[in-house]
Amino acid sequence: MGKRALRIVLAQPRGFCAGVVRAVDIVERALRIYGAPVYVRHEIVHNKRVVDGLRAKGARFVEEVEDVPEGAVTVFSAHGVARKVVEDAGVRGLRAIDATCPLVSKVHNEARRYARKGYEVVLIGHPGHPEVEGTMGQVPGEVHLVSDPADVAMLAPADPERLAYVTQTTLSVDDTREIIAALEKRFPEIRGPDVKDICYATQNRQTAVRRLADRSDVILVIGADYSSNSNRLREISEDAGTRGYLIPDAESLDPAWLDGARTVGITAGASAPEELVQQLIARLGGLFDVSVTDLDGIEENVTFRLPPELLDAEERVA
Repeated sequence: MGKRALRIVLAQPRGFCAGVVRAVDIVERALRIYGAPVYVRHEIVHNKRVVDGLRAKGARFVEEVEDVPEGAVTVFSAHGVARKVVEDAGVRGLRAIDATCPLVSKVHNEARRYARKGYEVVLIGHPGHPEVEGTMGQVPGEVHLVSDPADVAMLAPADPERLAYVTQTTLSVDDTREIIAALEKRFPEIRGPDVKDICYATQNRQTAVRRLADRSDVILVIGADYSSNSNRLREISEDAGTRGYLIPDAESLDPAWLDGARTVGITAGASAPEELVQQLIARLGGLFDVSVTDLDGIEENVTFRLPPELLDAEERVA
């Protein structure tokens, strides 16, 4: 008896975004320029395969700069860090390279600009997320963190007419719409970013999953279970009425999830490399008679410039 037919539809876009590509490239170049070890504060991105690959090349991951030997080369993760982390690195004489995603840096700059003008800042985001902790630590004065509309009712700003909000980049317009509406209803004078300031990669990947859900019986999302954007992709699949599963790799697939399915959609979070997608396709190919098609979608061609100090150092050793 032959294998059952299964159609695979791949989301477009999926996987690495420009900020992740830049961050990984920074660590790899730092290793080539300075040699191992290169210390990285926090996981450079939220993906075990990526982190393990860099660790094998000589990267050492630490939680705090106090764990880094004085004078060592240190990379700050793509999620961004608080100003105190930067200051502590300076006190320890660390050669720090900032791999913060430029879109996260844009949020930092925007929040500081509001604070300088005398606005209290509201940050829409998930408590405990490294990006949220970094952003809150970049802004002088108090930052009010809200993660759902109910939090808005608890806000007590000193001046309700001098309030501004920014958002965690891994949240999309749809993720924040209800919270923003609640803020604007309670504080009509509140200031905030334009829609165009939302991370392009987050929005594009979520839009692709919504389209994928219309064409799939099941959606498999490749990503870490502690990755905010990967979890949201699975949730969007479920919200659209299509069963969704978040898996870190092909080995984590339970074939029983595909019982009765004729079409399976596959996507990957912004920190998941394409090799994990291809390995999942290969695993499915061993179980089913598969055909693979790509969903029409946005072709991303965004690139971010590397830190100038890294480029200068690379030229000196060339």
